[in-house]
Amino acid sequence: MANVATPSSGRATTGPATDALFEAPEPTLTAAEIASLALSLAHLGAGPQAATARRALRHLMPPGADHDEVVATTLATLTDPLDAPTADRARVIAAAITDHRVVRLCYGDADAHVTIREVEPVTCLVHRDHWYLVGWCRLRRGVRAFRFDRILAVESTGMPSRPRRAERYLPFQRRRAA
Repeated sequence: MANVATPSSGRATTGPATDALFEAPEPTLTAAEIASLALSLAHLGAGPQAATARRALRHLMPPGADHDEVVATTLATLTDPLDAPTADRARVIAAAITDHRVVRLCYGDADAHVTIREVEPVTCLVHRDHWYLVGWCRLRRGVRAFRFDRILAVESTGMPSRPRRAERYLPFQRRRAA
């Protein structure tokens, strides 16, 4: 129970009425907001503040929800710290998203073909065991998703990118008929 001094009487009061005043509302974050928080946490390492923040992120999932294997694996990936080299790349990517700057990636695809690409980063997402950078690839002239573990190197070019709405770049979104 909370002890609260009321301004009118100056006396401390306790009870359900005063406790209700200080209860936080249930968080209502979108998937994009949760992914943004997770990206911010991803490169913090394994220190005590990062561990506390990751525990808080786990609590954003509805309690007692019956999560399937995909959701459970994705949640684990969101809340586990990245290894140091990947965390360094995540920092560069997060700054580029925030600052609307083009990045240059050295990227190895699934077949081990390496390309250098300029990408206008839009957002990051997690699916199962992997983090992805989603953005406009200037080489392919289209939206692409790049797995973090296949990004061999990343640097900011300093060039501005067009601001793009992340919602339009997330997978599994319904598209409006033209």
